[in-house]
Amino acid sequence: MTRLVGISGSLRRGSYNAALLRAAVTMTPEGVELHAATIRGVPLYDADVEAADGIPEAVSALKDLVAGADGLILFTPEYNNSIPGVFKNAIDWMSRPASDIKRVFGGKPVAVLGASAGGFGTVLSQNAWLPVLRTLGTNPWFGGRMLVSRAHGVFDQNGAITDDGVRQQLHQFVHGFAGFAARARAVPA
Repeated sequence: MTRLVGISGSLRRGSYNAALLRAAVTMTPEGVELHAATIRGVPLYDADVEAADGIPEAVSALKDLVAGADGLILFTPEYNNSIPGVFKNAIDWMSRPASDIKRVFGGKPVAVLGASAGGFGTVLSQNAWLPVLRTLGTNPWFGGRMLVSRAHGVFDQNGAITDDGVRQQLHQFVHGFAGFAARARAVPA
């Protein structure tokens, strides 16, 4: 069984990226499990809090989930032409202490996709993730690119995808990345 974790980088209840993640969960190929994770409950990073109280429970749980997965998919919004602060904050927390980076992220297959109300999708946010993923030592997947633009016309009021083209593209993206993660798992480190 190939185990993947998907994280939506938005806290908004009606998040297009959370809806995209929920749809992706239903599209996994046989033998693949995609667990939908959230950044909800991750506090703002504060080194004083870390020193006094250690790693918050929400962060520890997310770190362990990702560390135990064969691959990670970031469902990223785009805020002001870049990475959402709340999403970057969660990844920053997950990199603490620095000695845990390799356990959580080292060599981990990672894919990035996203949905936005804007006309360019999440192209700038996805590009902004690349230096972060490199720094964490991940294994980014470049076999597919998915930038859902004008997302307000792609999802209905319940968050279901109404656009057949987007649905098909997401299906191909999930299947492509699942294959990449499974092959990476099969190769000894």
